[in-house]
Amino acid sequence: MMMIEHYIAHYAAQCPDKVAIVCGEDLLTYRELHERVVRKVADLQAKDYHEGQIVCLKAQSTVEYLVLYFACHLAGCVVAPLDSRLPESAFVSISGELCAHTVASGTADILYTTGTTGRSKGVIVSHQAIIANAENLIDGQGYTSELAFVVNGPLNHIGSLSKIHPVFMLGGTVILVDGLKDLNRFFEALDYPDARTATFLVPASIRIILQLGAERLTALSDKIDFIETGAAAIAHDDMLTLCRLLPKTRLYNTYASTETGIISTYNFNDGRCVVGCLGRPMKHSQVFITEKGLIACKGKTVMTGYIGGGEGLFEGVVYTSDLGMLDDEGMLHLLGREDDVINVAGFKVAPTEVEDAALAFPDVLDCVCTAVDHPITGKALKLLVVMKDGKILNQKALALHMKSRLEPYKVPILYAEINQVERTFNGKTNRKYYHSFR
Repeated sequence: MMMIEHYIAHYAAQCPDKVAIVCGEDLLTYRELHERVVRKVADLQAKDYHEGQIVCLKAQSTVEYLVLYFACHLAGCVVAPLDSRLPESAFVSISGELCAHTVASGTADILYTTGTTGRSKGVIVSHQAIIANAENLIDGQGYTSELAFVVNGPLNHIGSLSKIHPVFMLGGTVILVDGLKDLNRFFEALDYPDARTATFLVPASIRIILQLGAERLTALSDKIDFIETGAAAIAHDDMLTLCRLLPKTRLYNTYASTETGIISTYNFNDGRCVVGCLGRPMKHSQVFITEKGLIACKGKTVMTGYIGGGEGLFEGVVYTSDLGMLDDEGMLHLLGREDDVINVAGFKVAPTEVEDAALAFPDVLDCVCTAVDHPITGKALKLLVVMKDGKILNQKALALHMKSRLEPYKVPILYAEINQVERTFNGKTNRKYYHSFR
């Protein structure tokens, strides 16, 4: 059974002085990374860590965390990476709960979902799935051994964790940045010397960069090989702006989830910039649309199951709650989430479509569309907006803008200003938070 750690050992022998990880002032070559991992394995074994043991780790964007993550795998343990901001009491509770479970041989990780539509679930991910996800990305997005990938998201979620694996499979370089709290550090990482760079950004992060760092991004146009986005829908205006700023850069919109793995990707800088398009399924993945119009996935990338059981996987197929379609070219299109659809007088409205229209209004920085009770239509739409600095909400102007872009039943009847949109740690709108919002 091949593991990512075997590739690290290979490059430690073949190109020992190649830089493997950069994190601030810390820098490790492949030889140094492998040696530290091996020493950590010995430490774990001396402390009676054993094969199949589930080990909870707080996922921090540090060299030490990655060394421990890889060492646990080599020691035969299963890693459960948890949000680094998790309170200690919750960390202890989850650790205790996981101790009561056993998992199948070949299990690598237990990744917890964000719980945006329900209770967070522990997803069982095998080493085979990790390798298949990495090969999907290598094949679908053109990773190379010369690539330096800037990882700026949480390392307990597939969005960022899955980018580390293909880099190490090819002997490239991972640059760790702790979020976008320091934009200077992020742009410095993207300008890493003697290498083409790439990164993964959730749509909310892209919007921040477009607002605060568009000129700096443009200056790196010849340096950036590709940017990938995912985890949530990206606004069409943001897609178009990125294409304009980075005309030579591949810009990928990817369909992936903790349960399905990395499924498909679409370079929207192809001259067409099709909104909602997620491309064709990759080499290890297959997709079909159910009778209810929901996306279903199968292949080597899908989860083994949930800790403690649970619905979602049947005969090797993951049935999602995402509404989708396959076009004549075999490309997947995301139409929204079944759970998020709002029924307005019998018409079904995807809130993401309303939000996409609102984000095209020049004064709006961010927004969320939610439902409120209505005596006639049952439900009505309310738009909560975050205004750009110095801008004041003009409800009439915004409503007229919405009417120019949407069918009448999709136009919100209520508008209100908020300070920020509540999001999960991986950038998704936390719609649970707004279910009872009035």
